[in-house]
Amino acid sequence: MTIIKKIIITVLVVGIATPFLVLGYFLNFDYDITSIIDYDPPVTTRIYDKNGERIANIFEEKHRYYAPYNEIPPRIIEALTAIEDTTFFEHPGVNIDAILRAAVKVIKAGSAVEGASTITQQLVKNKLLSREKKLSRKIKEAIFALKIEQTLTKEQILERYLNEIYFGHSYYGIKTAADGYFRKKLEDLTLKEMAVLVGLPKAPSTYAPTKNYEMSMGRANRVISRMYALGWIDEKSYNKALQESPKVYDDTLTRNRAPFVVDEVIKFALSQGMDDIKTGGYEIYTTIDMRLQDAAEESLKYAYHESLKRMKIYKEEDPASASKIKISLLNGAFVSLDSKSGDILALVGSCDYKKSSYNRVTQGRRQPGSAFKPFIYQVALDSGYSGMTELVDIAKTYGYSKGGEDVKWQPKNYEKNYIGLVSLREALVHSRNLATINLVNEIGLPQLLRELGKFGIENLPRNLSIALGTVSLSPLDLAKYYTSFANGGVQVTPNLINTIDKKGVRIYEKKEKSRVVIEKRQAFIMTSILRDVVRRGTASKAAVEGIELAAKTGTTNNNVDGWLVGYSPTIETVVWFGNDDNSPMYKRETGATVAAPAFARYYAHVLNIFPQIQREFTVPEGIIETNINGEKEYFSDISKPPRTEATPSAQEELVF
Repeated sequence: MTIIKKIIITVLVVGIATPFLVLGYFLNFDYDITSIIDYDPPVTTRIYDKNGERIANIFEEKHRYYAPYNEIPPRIIEALTAIEDTTFFEHPGVNIDAILRAAVKVIKAGSAVEGASTITQQLVKNKLLSREKKLSRKIKEAIFALKIEQTLTKEQILERYLNEIYFGHSYYGIKTAADGYFRKKLEDLTLKEMAVLVGLPKAPSTYAPTKNYEMSMGRANRVISRMYALGWIDEKSYNKALQESPKVYDDTLTRNRAPFVVDEVIKFALSQGMDDIKTGGYEIYTTIDMRLQDAAEESLKYAYHESLKRMKIYKEEDPASASKIKISLLNGAFVSLDSKSGDILALVGSCDYKKSSYNRVTQGRRQPGSAFKPFIYQVALDSGYSGMTELVDIAKTYGYSKGGEDVKWQPKNYEKNYIGLVSLREALVHSRNLATINLVNEIGLPQLLRELGKFGIENLPRNLSIALGTVSLSPLDLAKYYTSFANGGVQVTPNLINTIDKKGVRIYEKKEKSRVVIEKRQAFIMTSILRDVVRRGTASKAAVEGIELAAKTGTTNNNVDGWLVGYSPTIETVVWFGNDDNSPMYKRETGATVAAPAFARYYAHVLNIFPQIQREFTVPEGIIETNINGEKEYFSDISKPPRTEATPSAQEELVF
């Protein structure tokens, strides 16, 4: 009898003590809710073009846009609570009836079965605990929920829930899902679209409308029916929502439409100390116009494929020479600016980003060849020369010392001829090498280098090869220097980013940098010459009907580089082609052949996109316009008209 009493007493003691021991165990658990109280999740950065069109999303692990509570429509809250937690605004964080039901299910099933959770508990489960189906986790979940409800308001809990929860398709947060599935802001969602979204957290993969559209709509209809049953929507809204079949988009997460632009944006942000660029939720507005960006990409690819077509023909015509050409290494670059502001409107660093992400616009440094000549000729114009000034186009041999040895250099024109005297205008229009070299000699190399300093061009060669453009420049650098001509003598620094905001606060805004480097009238005289280069010179393949264009071609020795650099009255563009290893392209691939078609095609797109764009260059005040031999010539108080002299005797002869 004594033994039985002891057993009974022991059982009673254990039975009474066990709940307290269990309670003690759970109360001693570390219930740290800091990550929910101080909720600051990683947020996706969005990059836009100048018109607010999305270019890309960039994020580290989770794609999430953040929506403050005041940005969330009340209808979404109603739909969510209707299907997930009808008594959300009444309970203290846990629904006792739901917990008891869950416990009964565990006992009946003999294993872990998921029970109904409040919205607060779901937040705890997703943010603080594992998703394992155990009674112990359910108890911890409830305690966490009670603690959170004592610290946060219901609105704060809903804000955290709707930004933390997974909505399928790698979308985190309801704002992300609305943008991803429907390409809409929260405020623009229909009731049916809201119902689709709030129905997702129960089983995101199962109910994702991109995977299982009918199941997703069925789940949404249950949400709508629940709202109607609760009297939260009227019959008209109920019927309309049930009948709606919203359009769903299956977008990539990044939506990266301009990868070279995005790479440059990230590089800039990091240079400004924005180490959290992929998690900080920045909103970055670039200067890019996606219509022109698309046009630039299409134009560059067009010219690239046209070159490949020619290469096949060359291979048949001249197999010996063509066999040495590395066709697979051919690539291109394209950049276009607003001439006045320096805003980069389009930037394409290669013909195919997937094959090569190396940005030749900003990183590639190549010799511009004859595309550099306008800077030399501008120095001449600013020194008193005019378009009518005669230059000497004859061959000369130059001697110099290299490595202790005497070396001779005998440059030639591309056409391998010389014509004696040629006007400055015609020398540049037809890109006469010999006339340019003799012009450099006439100005004097030291004087030329000093005058070129006003453009800010660095690492200029300190010898006569400068006349042939042997300086190394990136396409973006060359674009910057060419704004000196395109912008009426005012050089502007290229800009890619207009503004950067973070959490509604402006943290960066572009500051335009410009400086006068050429007198306005002198810059126009250069423009008039470059306009003739397009009309009847080396850049004739760059011409586009209906708009005035000024441009210069450039082809380096052995056809290593092919350039077309030019501008309309408002937009400047640089196109480059070449082999990535600096090996020659085929001998017929020049700037006029390979780059000019991309330039022309782009400006044809420009006219379609902006039919009201300025189409003619403006002649500034103080320019003297004349007509000489059927061609217009322009003079100023610096580049004065030639003096009228007596007609030379027929017996006189110019000797070279």
